[in-house]
Amino acid sequence: MLFNSYAFIFAFLPVMLIGYFWLLRQRLIMGSKIWLVGGSLFFYGYWSIVYIPLLLSSILVNFFVGSAIATSNSESPDNFTLRKSLNRVPNKALLLFGIVFNVGLLIYFKYTDFFLENFNGIFASNIPLPHIVLPLGISFFTFTQIAFLVDAYKKEVKEYDFLHYMLFVTYFPHLLAGPILHHKEMMPQFSNKWNFTVRWRNIAVGLFLFSIGLFKKVVIADTFAQWATMGFDGATILNFFEAWATSLSYTLQLYFDFSGYTDMAIGMSLMFNIRLPINFNSPYKARDIQDFWRRWHITLSRFLRDYIYIPLGGNKVSRLRNYLNLFTVFLVGGIWHGASWMFVIWGALHGIAIVIHRIWKDLGLRMWGWLGWFITFNFVNIAWVFFRSKDWPMAHNVLSGMLGLNGIVLPEALAGKLGFLHISGLTFGHWTTSVTMIQKNMNIALLLILLIFAVSMNNSNEWSVKLRNNPIWIILTSITLYIGLINLNKVSEFIYFNF
Repeated sequence: MLFNSYAFIFAFLPVMLIGYFWLLRQRLIMGSKIWLVGGSLFFYGYWSIVYIPLLLSSILVNFFVGSAIATSNSESPDNFTLRKSLNRVPNKALLLFGIVFNVGLLIYFKYTDFFLENFNGIFASNIPLPHIVLPLGISFFTFTQIAFLVDAYKKEVKEYDFLHYMLFVTYFPHLLAGPILHHKEMMPQFSNKWNFTVRWRNIAVGLFLFSIGLFKKVVIADTFAQWATMGFDGATILNFFEAWATSLSYTLQLYFDFSGYTDMAIGMSLMFNIRLPINFNSPYKARDIQDFWRRWHITLSRFLRDYIYIPLGGNKVSRLRNYLNLFTVFLVGGIWHGASWMFVIWGALHGIAIVIHRIWKDLGLRMWGWLGWFITFNFVNIAWVFFRSKDWPMAHNVLSGMLGLNGIVLPEALAGKLGFLHISGLTFGHWTTSVTMIQKNMNIALLLILLIFAVSMNNSNEWSVKLRNNPIWIILTSITLYIGLINLNKVSEFIYFNF
């Protein structure tokens, strides 16, 4: 079930809200949590009921291991019973088992075909590929549960209730594409008595964020998706302007798709009086690559920092080792996104960029803010080409065009004044010739306007803080919701559902 579907908006979400607050009004606190868990499992099973046992098995194993780790020094009789059968197993061994279990699931479902395909290519073998279907959300609920295990090992988890843990993992606003949560920042909210009644301001702000997110997804991102697909998948050769229009279209598609999902997830959760962490904060405003990763997929960056970078030694090691740690973290981040060499290259590029940035800082060098933004944005835009491309030929086609290697065509109207540029290899004519749909439909003015919007305007989270009960906000919410609803004419998954 998609957030951007009539079934979700007009049936699932209202039923979940009404049932949840009705149970709370009857003081059936546990019943309200069971309602959310049951609804979340239905939401997940709507995609494919086959993978519900996988999700439940993962939850059961992680809860058991996490509880065993946490109760190692407990004197509580109940907890001692749980720990008794494992009293000879060191906590580190339990933690290692839990991490291996989660990573193993991820490797099996996400990377088996990738490894076998490369093995066949290297050793000229012919092992059949199993073509395992990737369970939705597995990348997110495995990372969420790894964080739980590590937090349990550090004694940072405050309570171990199985129902609460199921709710923590399955809570439907974040289940399929994040944010990646911490148990300690989520579960106290479900037990806070001030969250047991309908809070109309939260409903209003939540509806505002949901409406903005829906508009971003179905109106803006899905429009740019058509243009990006025509360039990446539909053209054999792209000239200079076509290639840049293609890359910028995907850069904006990804921006509005991911920020749209984040807005919808945070908004609908706020309707339940539950605050999810901000996961997206105007990343294209970043003036350096470190700032970009503080703004883009914030909870993933936090996870990589807390559970990979710091355990590797962080910055409390030699400079050379620190640079290696930084590169490793971003390489892992690239691999996490998908089973493709293009994601490996994308992660490696960001790893190299963050190392160069750290060296620059270590040398005490400075840069003008506008220049830092220009370099950062263009690097991110170019790196997205690998993120989007299915293989090297596709990436090579777009990058060659962006470098002008496939020719630069200027509008025919400029031939009279700039004809002397023929000597430099420039030609004049229709500047979009390889992709006919771009030539007919792409509105370059719209692309530039939304690019300026993305790099200069306040984001929806900043707007929501200023939300007041006045006609302007009501009208804005109503217009974006209406336009979003009338554009729900096709199935369109969020990009991060694929990861």
